[in-house]
Amino acid sequence: MQSRILCNGTVAAVAARRMRNILGTVMGKGGWRCSAHEVKLLNTSSGGTVKIGEISFQLKAPRNPELVPVNHMTESISPTVVQHLRWIMQKDLLGQDVFLIGPPGPLRRSIAMQYLELTKREVEYVALSRDTTETDLKQRREIRAGTAFYIDQCAVRAATQGRILVLEGLEKAERNVLPVLNNLLENREMQLEDGRFLMSAQRYDKLLQEHSKEELDAWKIVRVSEDFRVIALGLPVPRYTGNPLDPPLRSRFQARDIYYLPFKDQLEILYSIGPNVATDKVSQLLSFATTLCSQESSSLGLPDFPVDNLPSAIKVFDLFPMMSCQQLIQRLYPYEVMLGEEGLRAVEGVLTNRFELLDSRQQPSPTRVVSVESLNRDQTGYAAVTLRVSDKDVTLQVPAGSRQPRTPDRSPSFISTPTHARLLAEMMQSHMVKDMCLMGAKGCGKSVIAKEFAEMLGYSTEPVMLYQDMTGRDLLQQRYTLPNGDTAWRVSPLVSAAREGKLVLLDGIHRVNLGTLAVLSRLIHDRELALYDGTRLLRSDRYQILKEEMKMSDSEMEQRSIFPIHPSFRLLALAEPPVQGSRGQQWLNPEILTMFFFHTVKPLDVAEETSIIQGMTPNAPVEAVQHLLHLTHSLRKTNDPTAQSLASSLSTRQLLRICRRLSQHPEETVAHAVNKACLSRFLPSLARSALQKNLANCSIEDGPDPGSTQNLDLSCEIKDGILRIGKVSVPVHDPHEKMKVPDVLFYENEQHMTVMEDMLKDFLMGEHLLLVGNQGVGKNKIVDRFLHLMNRPREYLQLHRDTTVQTLTLQPSVRDGIIIYEDSPLVRAVKMGHILVIDEADKAPTHVTCILKTLVENGEMILADGRRIVSNPRDAEERPNIIVMHPDFRMMVLANRPGFPFLGNDFFGALGDIFSCHAVDNPKPHAELAMLKQYGPNVPDAVLQKLVATFGELRAMADQGTITYPYSTREVVNIVKHLQKFPDEGLANVVRNVFDFDSYNKETREILITALHKHGIPVGAKPTSVNLAKELALPECRMTGYWTINQSGSARHKLLCPTESSPIDVKGPAYLRVQAYPLERHESRALSFSEEQSHWQIPINDVNIICDVTTDKDSIYVATCNPVSLYAMRASGDTIHYMDLYDVFPRTLSGVWQPFVTVAALGNPLEGQMVLHEEQSNTVLYLDLVTGAVRRLLLSQEKEEPSKKSSNWWMSKENRPFKMCREFAHKNWLLFYREDSNRLDVLDVLEGRLHTISLPVKLKAVFLVAEDRWLIIENKTDKKFLLTKPMHMGAEDSGICQLHAVTEDAVSTGFGMTSGVERDVPQEISSDQLPSENLSSALGQKISSPNRVLSDAGSFATLIVGFPDLMSPNEIYSIKRKSRLSTETGADMFFSGSRRSGPAKRVNCVTLLAANQVVRALPPGDVPLADIYPKDVTPPMSEAYLEVTDLNSKKVKYIPVPRSMTLSPYTSWLSKVSDTDILLAPMGNSGVVTVDMGGCLRLWETGLDNLQRSLLEWRRMIGTEDGRPVQITIQRDSGLDVSSPKHGKVDPRNAPHVGGNQWAGGTGGRDTAGLGGMGGPYRLDAGHTVFQVSEAEKDAVPEEVKRAAREMAQKAFKERLQEIQMSEYDASTYERFSGAVRRQVQSLRIILDSLQAKGKERQWLKNQALGELDDAKIIDGLTGEKAIYKRRGELEPELGTPQQKPKRLRLLADVSGSMYRFNGVDGRLERSMEAVCMVMEALENYEHRFKYDIVGHSGDGFDIELVKSDKIPKNNKERLKVLKTMHAHSQFCMSGDYTLEGTEHAIKELSREEADEHFVIVLSDANLERYGIRPDRFAQTLTSDPQVNAFAIFIGSLGDQAERLQKTLPAGRSFVAMDTKEIPQILQQIFTSTMLSSA
Repeated sequence: MQSRILCNGTVAAVAARRMRNILGTVMGKGGWRCSAHEVKLLNTSSGGTVKIGEISFQLKAPRNPELVPVNHMTESISPTVVQHLRWIMQKDLLGQDVFLIGPPGPLRRSIAMQYLELTKREVEYVALSRDTTETDLKQRREIRAGTAFYIDQCAVRAATQGRILVLEGLEKAERNVLPVLNNLLENREMQLEDGRFLMSAQRYDKLLQEHSKEELDAWKIVRVSEDFRVIALGLPVPRYTGNPLDPPLRSRFQARDIYYLPFKDQLEILYSIGPNVATDKVSQLLSFATTLCSQESSSLGLPDFPVDNLPSAIKVFDLFPMMSCQQLIQRLYPYEVMLGEEGLRAVEGVLTNRFELLDSRQQPSPTRVVSVESLNRDQTGYAAVTLRVSDKDVTLQVPAGSRQPRTPDRSPSFISTPTHARLLAEMMQSHMVKDMCLMGAKGCGKSVIAKEFAEMLGYSTEPVMLYQDMTGRDLLQQRYTLPNGDTAWRVSPLVSAAREGKLVLLDGIHRVNLGTLAVLSRLIHDRELALYDGTRLLRSDRYQILKEEMKMSDSEMEQRSIFPIHPSFRLLALAEPPVQGSRGQQWLNPEILTMFFFHTVKPLDVAEETSIIQGMTPNAPVEAVQHLLHLTHSLRKTNDPTAQSLASSLSTRQLLRICRRLSQHPEETVAHAVNKACLSRFLPSLARSALQKNLANCSIEDGPDPGSTQNLDLSCEIKDGILRIGKVSVPVHDPHEKMKVPDVLFYENEQHMTVMEDMLKDFLMGEHLLLVGNQGVGKNKIVDRFLHLMNRPREYLQLHRDTTVQTLTLQPSVRDGIIIYEDSPLVRAVKMGHILVIDEADKAPTHVTCILKTLVENGEMILADGRRIVSNPRDAEERPNIIVMHPDFRMMVLANRPGFPFLGNDFFGALGDIFSCHAVDNPKPHAELAMLKQYGPNVPDAVLQKLVATFGELRAMADQGTITYPYSTREVVNIVKHLQKFPDEGLANVVRNVFDFDSYNKETREILITALHKHGIPVGAKPTSVNLAKELALPECRMTGYWTINQSGSARHKLLCPTESSPIDVKGPAYLRVQAYPLERHESRALSFSEEQSHWQIPINDVNIICDVTTDKDSIYVATCNPVSLYAMRASGDTIHYMDLYDVFPRTLSGVWQPFVTVAALGNPLEGQMVLHEEQSNTVLYLDLVTGAVRRLLLSQEKEEPSKKSSNWWMSKENRPFKMCREFAHKNWLLFYREDSNRLDVLDVLEGRLHTISLPVKLKAVFLVAEDRWLIIENKTDKKFLLTKPMHMGAEDSGICQLHAVTEDAVSTGFGMTSGVERDVPQEISSDQLPSENLSSALGQKISSPNRVLSDAGSFATLIVGFPDLMSPNEIYSIKRKSRLSTETGADMFFSGSRRSGPAKRVNCVTLLAANQVVRALPPGDVPLADIYPKDVTPPMSEAYLEVTDLNSKKVKYIPVPRSMTLSPYTSWLSKVSDTDILLAPMGNSGVVTVDMGGCLRLWETGLDNLQRSLLEWRRMIGTEDGRPVQITIQRDSGLDVSSPKHGKVDPRNAPHVGGNQWAGGTGGRDTAGLGGMGGPYRLDAGHTVFQVSEAEKDAVPEEVKRAAREMAQKAFKERLQEIQMSEYDASTYERFSGAVRRQVQSLRIILDSLQAKGKERQWLKNQALGELDDAKIIDGLTGEKAIYKRRGELEPELGTPQQKPKRLRLLADVSGSMYRFNGVDGRLERSMEAVCMVMEALENYEHRFKYDIVGHSGDGFDIELVKSDKIPKNNKERLKVLKTMHAHSQFCMSGDYTLEGTEHAIKELSREEADEHFVIVLSDANLERYGIRPDRFAQTLTSDPQVNAFAIFIGSLGDQAERLQKTLPAGRSFVAMDTKEIPQILQQIFTSTMLSSA
């Protein structure tokens, strides 16, 4: 232990000192020097007397002198210690047992040992821990030659041999262990297991007078020596943690308080140790230490300062007087790491103000180790180390290992940085005097530094991995059996390292139980150890003295099992720093503080980390490394706990892994690597948004996912023994054990291939892999397939909650009385080089799985049978029991994602950074679809698509937390397998295989059914529910006349139409924002089958008016006109693109102008581009929806128009609107005209030219019946003309357009009369012809001819045969209506009597040529409702009906269109758009799309063939099993019949029997053979009408039962209301709020319940007398012990664990005036009330876990109490009262905004309260800018106190203000609810991802 400076001239001093030591022990019999000379040793004839003061003690010669402590006395003994010794001697003379109580540290033990050395007493020492059992104290059985013997243990040995029993750590032992000693202490009696009885000396001696010794021996009575005493050492509980003393036990001891030595004594000792240190420094240090041990500081919660370590510290100080005190204090008392903010302030206050010890700034510290040289003179095991301090070198002598020391900075694998160099230099200083502990976050390089330190000093290291349920035995000695079956003890690696002088690395002392660590305290302080088998290890100098005193050789000492501890032996502990505010006990307690010097591994700064990374991975892309480090350091700097937890995933170790990978695969993005390392896919939503925001701030672009973009080749192939997955290839392995290579059914899909390619990249880099994902996403399949492709054998381990460290490594079993260890798959895989697949890793406790860490990191692991796994074959030479790790060994660990609902242990959090992590997600829709096709090749695609879409939505819901169970691919695959095998069973039935689990949870069931129905899976539908519209017969189709096209020569010169052509001007482009909204499509055929296929809502606001709808292939475009905007979507897509054109069409000032817009979709090559035409101002816009570019096309005549007219143009009548004809928009030309004018403008969009045609007639309407033939209707007269034009108009005016008049002739009726010609303006003429077969079936004759379908008000449909191509007379066939359609409609129920002016603008009429149908939208007034609906049925409330005229079947049907949910207030404007409330456009060949005024789009299928096909598919989806009775048929070869269902009696008269369970051949009965019944054995037809028991009747519940149930519920409800005195009106009001958030409340409560259950999860209780056999106790079982079982039970909380306090929540609700004012706009006040209601309901009955209050803030103030935390509302009435208060307050309060003050106040107030965690949630509609509050100030407030988690939810305000605000606020702390419906969901998100993550 002595270490001195080697300077010139001091060698003599050292030698003199050593001589004094040796001579002192030889000659010192005459007495120890002592300040008061009170201790005297007087030699007398009987053996000597010790006198302390006036008290003398007679010495006896010890029988076993080796058991007497040696060399514990110091040269000078402090008077206080002498007082203690004197007191102990008094008690010893009285024959009383003593209890030395005092603060932690070695002082009590050393006083006891000094006393024993003084009085020459033999000692039996035992360190108690929580694992100590009575066998350790009384007797233990051992097997010798097949027989079990009892071996006396320490207490019995001490009692019989008259030794002193020293019991250390009484507070650590479990409560029921020590009472075993009660009788021994009190009466010196004890009954032993082997039948002997210990009896006190006096009674024994009395008996001996009456009986002989033989008799007493025969009675098995044993004498307890009168010299037997017990000295107990313990800490005072409750000040320290531990079990309080049992009162009966306590009463048997005499106590003595052994406090630290008095200041003066202590100071003298320190002065003598550190002569070179300034005395004031020493006294300041000591004063500081004493201050921190005072009662006041412990009341602050500060742990005691380890005063006993000061002498060691002063030794260091003595060598380095220039060192700063603060550094020294940090080593003794690492307050920065272990104290919270309050404690830190207190300590620093004491340091600076009182003792001026904060001097680290000016004092130099050692900067690096210059050299290390071994000393070979007489000092083996030492090395001279030179440290550089500021500018001079200091050499010191430190213990060193047996190998040759290595000079610093020579290691290839260690890259030195200034921080680490300084740390190593400081460690050298501490190493000189004491064991050390290195603290640092995980992955910061502790193990690497420890290894480097060991190599510098030539140490061999011995890593010991500590885990939570490690026992003292695991640390020191374990039992095993010899080959002959005898039991024996095997020393642990720690003990052998102590004898060999190695450096032991105790990895993870923060994990192990503190009581277990206490068994090492004597080894650490005194370098002595007593083992379970009686072996003793002594400090080397004590061993030498003992050896000399006993005059024995080493081998003789060994026979007495006494061994020296090598002087070079050192312990180096590695730990993670204590977590502030954690619920468990802090590991760094006063006791541990006394054991070590502490060094903190500081996080590296950017420059150092960069140099390390570049040194380790020289090829990593520089820019990527910079980005990565920028991100990591920005995360580490924040004090936000979310960011901190993310930073822990980016430890230096993980960064190195990322950079290694980037250097191999530079094409990967940093974002991908970071997301992978943090497993961002499975982070709670808050943490994920924080990560994304930090990535964005560090300008790390989240590039596209590497798999999705460059449609890579994601196949895999094996060619010439090389496996290629994607772009990565590897040679195929050639294994010995082929049968262990997995083979699995695997269908490739690109997502899984991407994961496998990723895995292969990491596999080739030598990483171990961790796959995390939900259940059923294919983790096992991926791994098995991966190994199958690589041809690697695997070993498989499945973990579970009962997994222990033993089951992971070895399974012990007993064979023929000998324990044999079976290798676990882990050990087999290590030996053979197989791949170890560990499944369900999150189910095992993390303290068990963490033993994998040493295996992965260092490639070392010690097994229970003493063998050891090493990775380096060199280490295996000349060492027994070594397993060399096979180079091919790898681990692949599978775990579920952390968090709810798996509630596993957070494997990723504990060990994630030592594996390369891969998140496995459900496949993306297209990949999943492709995979399902392979599972179900015969299942229709439509069904698969529905399944994929439904499950996709359910997974999204699970991610948002709406439902708790994450539905996975496994479930879909099972559904598809079922459908593949039983194709007749309906999808609707098969999905129940998955969803029946949820059928009893009402809320979840509703969510699921809604989702299934939305995607068209008809759950709950019956095959009979088909609601197709009723078909009515059409009137006969008659020929009604002719059209003749005039070509008379005379008129030709008049009717030539001149054309001019000019280029058009383009203004722009201006770029407008194109927003995307999700398209929530609802399939309409969920519960019944009708013509409607699906519907969805477009996001329009209340005042907007739908103006036009048009389609193009699959795309649908909707234009609105208030404000003008355009919506584009695909019928099968999932987004709606929205472009707001308000800026292009500003409202006129007077607000009278009502724009009216028509839109046309252009065709190839301009697909996706639109032309938008405003009719009043004739504005033509050309829009590009991809880029958002808007260009204005100026038609030439606008330029001349004078502007003055525009002031009042809407007044004048002659200002007619312009019209656009868009029939040929797909050919990229459009035609514009204006009523009552004589000009046509043809716009050629592609060429950018305008052709103007002047006509000789005034226009009323134009129909483009073909590209070169247009039908023109003349104004006023309604005469028809046909305009023919050349196909292509050139730029020059060569094309001549001709106008031909069309004469209409009626057909002769046959009586010489002709019916008058009604000139009807057509509503719609098709621009193409019907196919011949359609024309033939429409006319009922085989015919092929050009034709057009014309629709007008008087007929259902009119066919013009021969038009427009044949000049001969064209025949007209028409199906006339009984009454004309009303184009001018009168008052209507919806428009409250306002008259409509003029005909409606949109003619809702569509011709579907392929389906041979004309579809119109009609108002209810034009529909023959009486024919469709029976008298007693009320027609549905419909705005409109679709009239479908089918010319094939000659039928017409009317399909009701549901009413729109909302309607614009501008009714008169609406009435100008359309007759009905809907607009219509064709969709595909056989369907139409309608859009109603509320913005709801519906797709309709009208074509008959398609409808029939769809109906068949729909029926197949429902399945056929309902309709038919199911029979059970048993085929038997024996010919015997089956009884039970019977044939029944045969009725001789064959009368019909209905029911009755008796007759054969009946109908509608049961059990007998017949038809239409149930339960009969077969069908038997006796020729009667069948009475079918309907399916409904079989299922139905009688009506009166239903009614009774309803009444019962009603009655209970009313009684409950009476109970809480709530009126029914109030109840319905409350239900409005409560019902809106029921789902969220439900899911929050589910999570709360399961967390509560998890918190109560039971643990293994060891040392039980019944239960399951504990593997660790098998040997004890062999020897016949009882307490060898373990069982699950509720663990008592560990002593000293802080009381669980509830979490504290404050909800700050905004009840300001603006909430009330804008409530009408977006319902914000109601949503806030819902949110408050949700909090109150969700936390009901959890008051013990959550203490909450609700406070309002408004212009009246910032702390308006709504709910007090001690008076929370208990029932609906009280909750409603809170809601009413909110509402009333916001109605009547002053204006103003106190959001900021309210938040500040809440955070301050909450931080003062004691709670487990603090949360503040602020609800606000803060227009912060309006009130002049700067967002950064608000951000500061939110994060002002790290103890309080504050969140802000902003209710969407104007424009993008809220989004801008969110950008400035800290990530994950602020949310913007643009839609107030999101508030409860956001609240739920906050709850689940923060409060509940740690609950």
